[in-house]
Amino acid sequence: MKLQKNYKFWFCTGSQDLYGDECLKNVAEHSRIIVEQLNKSGALPFEVELKPTLITNELIRKTFNEANIDEECAGVIVWCHTFSPAKSWILGLQEYRKPLLHLHTQFNEEIPYDTIDMDFMNENQSAHGDREWGHMVTRMGIERKVVVGHWTSQAVQKKIASWMRTAIGIVESSHVRVMRVADNMRNVAVTEGDKVEAQLKFGWEVDAYPVNEIAESVAAVSESDTNALVDEYYEKYDILLEGRDADEFKRHVAVQAQIELGFERFLEEKNYQAIVTHFGDLGALKQLPGLAIQRLMEKGYGFGAEGDWKVAAMVRIMKLMTAGMKDAKGTSMLEDYTYNLVPGKEGILQAHMLEICPSIAEGPISIKCQPLSMGDREDPARLVFTSKEGPGIATSLIDLGDRFRLLINTVECKKVEKPMPKLPVATAFWTPQPDFATGAEAWILAGGAHHTAFTYDLTAEQMGDWAAAMGIEAVYIDSHTNIRDFKKDLMLGNVVYGK
Repeated sequence: MKLQKNYKFWFCTGSQDLYGDECLKNVAEHSRIIVEQLNKSGALPFEVELKPTLITNELIRKTFNEANIDEECAGVIVWCHTFSPAKSWILGLQEYRKPLLHLHTQFNEEIPYDTIDMDFMNENQSAHGDREWGHMVTRMGIERKVVVGHWTSQAVQKKIASWMRTAIGIVESSHVRVMRVADNMRNVAVTEGDKVEAQLKFGWEVDAYPVNEIAESVAAVSESDTNALVDEYYEKYDILLEGRDADEFKRHVAVQAQIELGFERFLEEKNYQAIVTHFGDLGALKQLPGLAIQRLMEKGYGFGAEGDWKVAAMVRIMKLMTAGMKDAKGTSMLEDYTYNLVPGKEGILQAHMLEICPSIAEGPISIKCQPLSMGDREDPARLVFTSKEGPGIATSLIDLGDRFRLLINTVECKKVEKPMPKLPVATAFWTPQPDFATGAEAWILAGGAHHTAFTYDLTAEQMGDWAAAMGIEAVYIDSHTNIRDFKKDLMLGNVVYGK
């Protein structure tokens, strides 16, 4: 599954013709060098494309509208090399609809103390040109990212790279389509939500399909295709029979292979990138999709359990944002299950009945086939593993009735002290920042869900920038959190974002 288009980011330099053609020639050359060097740096995940220097209302408006309709343009980077009268940007900014980054830099890193004169000052005045531009964007209430520093700085390049991945999540959000083959679990509140408002805010299409319609696609998968995928499973994963008959075990695994192929073909045919299931509505399916869903998530599909379409969409977006990332450690749906409350060893065991993405696995991945008390179907096969260690973020998008809120908790993933031989599911174990008690209390006060979209590969800042671009509240739980100030932040959020 291809996760991303061949995205590019446009580099637009603001200037004006007050200082003559020679100055504009230098501005264009400086911009060319910056773009060329950014692309050569190896720090950016996407190419930067230079656009002509913007000096008139007409050209600015035309450029921004071209960016809107160019499917490969994922955002615009603006830098005002000289003074650029900001009223010239109003129409273009009013009509622009994609992510925006303001790079507050200048061509030279150091003041040329021995040679600086007024010609140099007039030409190299982003220190006040960018402030003029920034004033207008703020006055217009337009959300953007501001990055400050010299363009050769690794820290600056890292910030640009980070924003680019957020921009992909913003642009791709309007292409996310979630297939619901089951409603949410009866009487459960947190997996509910306003699907119309979600489409208005995020661009998501959330549609329902009868479970037996997708079950027909599963039934149509040939035996030869199923067997070929089973062979792939047996070659790739450890097989843990644990006393079960080998032929019977393989038949159970084949059910999941058929589900994977049938689901994927149905999703591709109908153009959906995320899916939800529910153990209480399986129709003609022989097993609750387990191994099949795990494999689909690994391929880039979003997933939410028990009809949780918000988590499915968020997992998909985070998969898109991290696609192609070097040394990525993985992204998955997870669920808070049970606690370890031993002093000094506190943490939350993360798991689900079956459906955890193997992208987060460390060490061997095994196939087990175990009974499942829920769903009233055959014993489902699933991939079992433990997750990687290290920092990550757990996010929860919740519907508060009058608005959406995104919770972002920085967590530290750890190894459990002892093996859990009787627990036949994939697991993660983490301690939330700033500590277990504060993190859990803050999460509950903010209304966080028990399902999360988790990743090792994105930062709280990136997801907060995504939320800001979507016009929703972002709530952070991290090393700086204390409950007194956190409650004030929630009250402030109610004032700013409440209706």
